[in-house]
Amino acid sequence: MSNIYLGYHFTIEPKEPGSEILIAELGEKAFETFTETENGISAFVKKDLWDSTILDDIYILESEEFKIEYTIEEIDQVNWNEEWEKNFEAIDVDGKCHVRAPFHPKTDAEFDIVIEPKMSFGTGHHETTHMMIQHLLETDVEGLKTLDMGCGTAILAILAEMKGAQPIDAIDIDNWCYLNSIENAERNNCKHITVYEGDAALLAGKKYDLIIANINRNILLNDMQAYVDCLNPKGTLLLSGFYEEDIPFIDASCTEKGLKYVKKFQRNNWVSLKYVN
Repeated sequence: MSNIYLGYHFTIEPKEPGSEILIAELGEKAFETFTETENGISAFVKKDLWDSTILDDIYILESEEFKIEYTIEEIDQVNWNEEWEKNFEAIDVDGKCHVRAPFHPKTDAEFDIVIEPKMSFGTGHHETTHMMIQHLLETDVEGLKTLDMGCGTAILAILAEMKGAQPIDAIDIDNWCYLNSIENAERNNCKHITVYEGDAALLAGKKYDLIIANINRNILLNDMQAYVDCLNPKGTLLLSGFYEEDIPFIDASCTEKGLKYVKKFQRNNWVSLKYVN
């Protein structure tokens, strides 16, 4: 598979909630990475996975409630760092966790995470990653065997290790996320993270005390039984990657499998839910 990506740069009026809706719809296609811009979003898709119908059936593009225009550019992976340096700002989560690129100055945050995002999703800027960080910040994970499913940049696995979780498995189906996660774990001097390339089929026979899954509604629903089968008694499941209106579907799947709802974070219209076994 080639390392060439196509970048779609959307201008959206009004930007909110247009950006949220567009990201959700594009996320059901082959688009794998999104960045916020001043007037909208940029969305990136591997050229090998692109076809001329990729924007077909994107409802918001036909909606009279929004004015959306876009341009397309071809991006070689070698130029991705330059692209991120133009758009990637350091973030702070609740004054406790600082997520930054190598070119950002270090702060005195309790948890200082250095991420080279490249083509991977999960820099901390997206609402779902931000909320999952919040869940981890308030959860005692010391000594917990942990799974970061759909790990992206491995930012959540890295934070889990910084808070004492071990051992940690980080899994992503995307090869670039797999490679980037290995690199970021090494960059943050993590010793207890093992990264795998694949999907929920890798979970057979595994057991975890803490499962972190920040993906999307459809994949979560499809793989929920696999997560529950892997979760130890009194284990914790943290979920995100979906909207408030998706909660009834996620909650029904979790509760019918014996999980108990604990807490919700909400950021704009995105949500993150905590369940225990």
